[in-house]
Amino acid sequence: MMNRYVNARTAGVLLLSLLILLLTGCARSPVLLESTKASLAPQTELTEVPFFAQTEYQCGPATLAMVLNHEGVEASVDELIPQVFLPGRDGSVQPEMLATVRRYERLAIPIRGTMDALLTHLEAGDPVVVMQNLALPAFPMWHYAVAIGFDLPNETLILRSGEIERHTLSFSRFDATWARSERWGFVVSEPGSLPEGVTARNALEAISAFEEQHGPAKALSSWQAFGERFPANPLGQFALGNALYAAEQPQAALDAFETATQLDPTMGAAWLNLAILQLQQENSAARESLRQAASLEGEWQPRAQQLLESL
Repeated sequence: MMNRYVNARTAGVLLLSLLILLLTGCARSPVLLESTKASLAPQTELTEVPFFAQTEYQCGPATLAMVLNHEGVEASVDELIPQVFLPGRDGSVQPEMLATVRRYERLAIPIRGTMDALLTHLEAGDPVVVMQNLALPAFPMWHYAVAIGFDLPNETLILRSGEIERHTLSFSRFDATWARSERWGFVVSEPGSLPEGVTARNALEAISAFEEQHGPAKALSSWQAFGERFPANPLGQFALGNALYAAEQPQAALDAFETATQLDPTMGAAWLNLAILQLQQENSAARESLRQAASLEGEWQPRAQQLLESL
């Protein structure tokens, strides 16, 4: 598995030209699902995405400036450099890229690593930050770019990359470089909205990280959006309950915890939180909720047993 703390830097034009034959000699056109082909428009290009040319080793800050400004955040490349650029690594590492987006109060959500997902995000209007290895696996040359469009009949992808505002690559050539980063990429969105096509797991991780940085009050709208998108996800209902309770909405929190226990009866933490709120409301159902929590192994169990004994 690729080291998640790899860095990215700009590629030399001369070296890249020497590698093109190596990269394309074994490249194969990525296989798109027939359902994806049928659902996509022939061409899509997000021309409104701003362009910031990168200087040496600054592809990370440049790509962040593009997607943040596209989302209404005024952030210059110079402002972003000290937040994501690690001189010892000659580039930017992925955790710093995601954390920097969150500092500007935006969600950074990884995408599924497939061409189908990438093209679907683009058609939905979401530029995608992608990570490529422009060299060979043994001598990596990591690079960030922003995918902004595609031409399906010609099988080409359109990127803001390096010093090129509109860089086109064949699907096969792009996928050969993207695959070497395990097809890593992410989209940016405002809190309270989730881009089409994101997975429940990636959205959960993104909102949780945002909440850790900014607190439950600012994450509440995102948990509500998650609940609407993935209503059958018990972890989402549990997280929503915690955020609602922090926002002093106990009845709504109780409803969310109750939904979480219905979706996953083995979620002891949800049973305990539900019981605590029921106790506060002098609800007779609290005893049964505590019994459920006390019967399930986990860090919530001692507290549930203690409360049960106190009744």
